[in-house]
This record gives sequence, C-alpha cells and structure tokens, in this order.
Amino acid sequence: MAVAGSLHWLVGPGLILVVLVLIGLFMRWAFSGPGGPEKRLPTRPPSTDDGLLTQIAAYSRRESALALRAVLSDAGIRSTIRLAGPHRAEVLVFPEDADRARVLAASFPGA
Repeated sequence: MAVAGSLHWLVGPGLILVVLVLIGLFMRWAFSGPGGPEKRLPTRPPSTDDGLLTQIAAYSRRESALALRAVLSDAGIRSTIRLAGPHRAEVLVFPEDADRARVLAASFPGA
C-alpha cells in the first residue's frame, strides 16, 4: 500500500535547495550594482598622461631600456620604464633631468 506521505523525505532537501537558490539569486542581485556585474569594473584605455615624467627614449626591447636605465642611474638620474606595448619600452625621467638624460641616451649604444 503506497501512502501519500512516503515522499516526505524529499520535502526537507527540496526546501533547502529552494532556499539556497533564492539566496543565490538575491546575492547576485544585491551585489551586481547598477548595470550588472560587467559594469562594476570599468575598463579604460591606456593612459597617455606621463604625469611629471618626460619620455626620453623608446626601444623595441625591454633589455635595452633596462640597460639605458642603468646608465642613467650611474649618472645620478632617476628613471623608470613604461611598457607601452608588446614590443615597446619607454624610458621616462623627471623634466629637470631630461636634457642630461637625452644626451646620455643619444650616446647609448643599445639603440
């Protein structure tokens, strides 16, 4: 004899599953922010603003830019490297050191 209450063992897990799905949907809605989750982290184009720095040289290899940076460091000039693309490394210095750095970069054999 089949009793209608014989499926009572499905009620508990079914109810838990429904509650978890509802919590998941609520969390997705609550934390998605305006415009959905894909709008949360805006993508911006690469910045062309150098701020306080001036570009003095650009190389196709990162190693050449690192070598020039070592030469500039030996001359007491602070510098940094910006990787502007897959085959482009730019050497940047502060404006007050730009003239001396350009002279050193022009005589640098790593070009």
